[in-house]
Amino acid sequence: MINRILTPRELIVGGGSIGQLPALLQRLSVSRPLLVIDPGVLKLGLAEPAIAAMRADGIDLDIFAEVIEDPTDATVDLAVEQIRSSNRDSVIGFGGGSAIDTGKAAAIVASTGEAVHALKVPRIVDLSVMPFIAVPTTAGTGSEVTRACVITDTQRHEKMLILGTAALPAAAIVDFELTLSCPFRVTVDTGLDALTHALEAIINRNRNAHADALASSALALIGAHLETAASEPGNRAAREAMMLGATHAGLAVSNTSTALIHGLSRPIGALFHVPHGLSNAMLLPLVTAYSLSAAPRQYAAAARALGWASASDSDEHAGRVLVQGFIGLNARLKVPTPQSFGIDGERYKALLPEMARQALSSGTPQNNPRVPDTDDIIALYRNAWDGRVPVF
Repeated sequence: MINRILTPRELIVGGGSIGQLPALLQRLSVSRPLLVIDPGVLKLGLAEPAIAAMRADGIDLDIFAEVIEDPTDATVDLAVEQIRSSNRDSVIGFGGGSAIDTGKAAAIVASTGEAVHALKVPRIVDLSVMPFIAVPTTAGTGSEVTRACVITDTQRHEKMLILGTAALPAAAIVDFELTLSCPFRVTVDTGLDALTHALEAIINRNRNAHADALASSALALIGAHLETAASEPGNRAAREAMMLGATHAGLAVSNTSTALIHGLSRPIGALFHVPHGLSNAMLLPLVTAYSLSAAPRQYAAAARALGWASASDSDEHAGRVLVQGFIGLNARLKVPTPQSFGIDGERYKALLPEMARQALSSGTPQNNPRVPDTDDIIALYRNAWDGRVPVF
């Protein structure tokens, strides 16, 4: 089998590596970047040393700080306008997944001249675009190394998946010190997003040996360090391990794509404004239980990588342990159900057909070992409402 492996051309990893940003820009032969940054991250001052260093190095820097959670087509258009009006030659995404995805989409649209809506799947956007540099400040989305970004269509209230090499960063700086100020909920939700990436890579219909190795590494790192990073935010070893685990998970899933959890998660985020990692976590035990019988060996491998099952356990037993492990992890990390999150029950019920339509149209449920139809998806959403995890 021939596998196409896609990664950024340069990854700079380690504490304090943000200081390498001016030299990285020089190697990429760019000098007029647009810094796309979350306003909260800007206010915290996390980017100030990097901004000062770039300007001291003669970089003609412009800043776009209108990033919002769950980035929209309207926000992308604003960033594109700034790229064009100020003649930028590159984009830096600095922050969580929202800032990085906004920057990715803006770089693509500014380079191609196409509307963001024209880029969504099933189209694969393998196009040459201006250099995009990712600087994550959370350990979770993996967007710094993936060939994907997600943008909300404000008219249809639907999350659009953009997939292809155009969305793959030219380079990324992965500095765990930028995550030390992340609060509990952000640490948990992004960490569980990374865990989901690793899980969906290892059980994916598109899985390969390269992705398996990275996903296994990610699961081991996240399984050993997520709860410590959440409870001890200043624990540098845990933060460093989570950052590396999130990057490995992103590299894995970028080469397999996501599966059913992400397919079901995006409509919950788009229609009810649930943070992406949190909506993944709401579905993690349920979808695992639903899919278990179709890939017992792969799910058992995930349980062993997490440290929850041993090599002597049967695959069947390890799979059961995995489901119970996710239930327990969600409880300890205070992951709500859609009901306890505060979503209106009548609206949730009324939107089930639309949620199922959006989930299937994203294409990622087809990568799952057990492929659902519309009725299956609606049934899963009904179970997810109050956190039920039946035996399938």
